[in-house]
Amino acid sequence: MNLALRELRRRPSRFGVATGVLTLIVVLLLFLGGLTDGLFVGSVGAIRSQDADVFVTSSTARDSFLRSRIDPELRAAVEGVDGVERVGGLGFALLTARVEGASADSDPTDIALIGYELGGNDLPAPPEPGTAYIDERVGTDGVKVGDTLLIGSAATPVKVIGNVSNSNYLLQGSVWVEPSTWRDALAANRPDLQLAPGVFQTLVVSGAGDPAELAKQIDAATDGATSSLTKPEAELSLPGTEQQQSTFLQIIGTTLAVAALVTALFFSLLTLERTGLYGVLKALGSSSLQLFTGVALQALAVTAISLVIGGVLTLGLVAIAPAEIPLLLTGGRVVFVAVGMFIASFLGSVVSLRRVVRIDPASAIGGGT
Repeated sequence: MNLALRELRRRPSRFGVATGVLTLIVVLLLFLGGLTDGLFVGSVGAIRSQDADVFVTSSTARDSFLRSRIDPELRAAVEGVDGVERVGGLGFALLTARVEGASADSDPTDIALIGYELGGNDLPAPPEPGTAYIDERVGTDGVKVGDTLLIGSAATPVKVIGNVSNSNYLLQGSVWVEPSTWRDALAANRPDLQLAPGVFQTLVVSGAGDPAELAKQIDAATDGATSSLTKPEAELSLPGTEQQQSTFLQIIGTTLAVAALVTALFFSLLTLERTGLYGVLKALGSSSLQLFTGVALQALAVTAISLVIGGVLTLGLVAIAPAEIPLLLTGGRVVFVAVGMFIASFLGSVVSLRRVVRIDPASAIGGGT
């Protein structure tokens, strides 16, 4: 191992090609991971921001929040289920908005107007009627605290009083209002979708015990009139979310496989060049395991260097990327990429094991293989 580390220090240029290629792979993986997380949170942020265990929709809506309708009678049945501790209404409307006083030629901002009853750790309590909290994504379109948003074609006025983060819905910036403001805007701009007082699209439920069991109990208590989902199920029920996650994970997995192949090819060639050296070391008493440990250590060291350089480059890319690109680089994603790269590099170096084991000291020193 000391010999392997000494070679890394004294002849770093020998590992330059592998380091460069692996660095590019790290940048690609981090960028893809950041895009995956950004798209996912941009779609399900409104769901994640709810302090709830179960999301209840009507069974006829096929788990669509926009089509669902929960009337007061159905809500009362949900509230009466054993284990239910807190119930709140939630409603969505996909509309556009303009800042009052903006040029008539300016493009409107696509928003998700969300009416809600319960605040939480990531979301303040509902604001006063006629006021709203906006997600930071809406702020990137020039909207700031103190502005008045004109919602939809009816120009329903809503004054911005604060900001929230990572709370968007279906990649549209969220505008959070109390229920009556949401109903008024929905009735004015989408009269075909207006709801009677007390009717919501979704109920958010907090309770004791296992969320999956609570969801079953709610559906049983309503005689199948509801379709209740745990929070992870609700996130994946949004259109395209599950397919998007699956596609990106396959791409990331394929990229990690490429990293393993790069490592395998590089260190196989390196082992071939060192055949004579390994023959001498074996003749001096080094075992195949010791020699392979040196190869694996070099592979992991090159990977570590690539991760550091790739991480710095990715941070630079994220900093200069346009706000329209939904990039979200999290610590969990960085750890995932780092662990994946180390595993891929180790597996790639294992390919050299067979060649190291087969080296015969006498033939290697004599010039054979």
